[in-house]
Amino acid sequence: MSRYERWGALLELLAKHGRLEVEDVASELDVSPATIRRDLDQLAQQQMLTRTRGGAVAHAVSYDLPLRYKTARHASEKQRIAQAVAALVKPGETVGINGGTTMTEVARALVARADLYTEGDSNAQAFTIVTNALNIAGELAVRRHVKIVLTGGVARPQSYELIGPLATGILREVALDVAILGVDAIDVEHGASAHHEGEASINQLMAAGAGRVVVAADSSKLGRRAFARICPLDRIGVLVTDTAAPEEATAAFVDAGVRVVRV
Repeated sequence: MSRYERWGALLELLAKHGRLEVEDVASELDVSPATIRRDLDQLAQQQMLTRTRGGAVAHAVSYDLPLRYKTARHASEKQRIAQAVAALVKPGETVGINGGTTMTEVARALVARADLYTEGDSNAQAFTIVTNALNIAGELAVRRHVKIVLTGGVARPQSYELIGPLATGILREVALDVAILGVDAIDVEHGASAHHEGEASINQLMAAGAGRVVVAADSSKLGRRAFARICPLDRIGVLVTDTAAPEEATAAFVDAGVRVVRV
């Protein structure tokens, strides 16, 4: 496990439990206590946590795990999901994409699709991407075949997403062929949802302004509910998830009229 993977794992455990003990974490991650102490010291220097005698505690304010420190333990699943999602986009479409690690992989998979480019036309644009994710816009801005539209808004350092009234203005003025959404939870009765109400609000507008909605969610998010609702299930056309999703869980979505793609 690399240093950044350890940092991601530590912050995930801290977000879950609120407190870490060096000896316990060292045993769980199968590394030495000295390594964990160094990791916690370095994270404390970056104001990601507060060191205590024998461990660390979360700051008084709650936070989501910052995107750059999210562990890559599910990287292969996310990449497979991203490839399947990218295959659903048609050449020339306007695509709305929100933020998150899975959506970052989707954006990369989209620009890697050679069939979306017009042969012989070096200036042709394969598609337009409308996003509120700073990292995605920054990564794709150098791709001349992709038109990038970045919403306004206030940046959330935890996810690099722009939220708030300044972000909603542009989304009310554009028409999307497809909205591709990463969600924190998706449930047959409750639909898609997110932990943060500001992000959910932006995702609602993307879904409302799109001809069709595709949700990308790994199996751990199925059958769950988060705090803020994004959209009901009948607004979602396709759900792309991984093969670890239980058959009974995906069958419930199919019965509700959602096309499920397991990869």
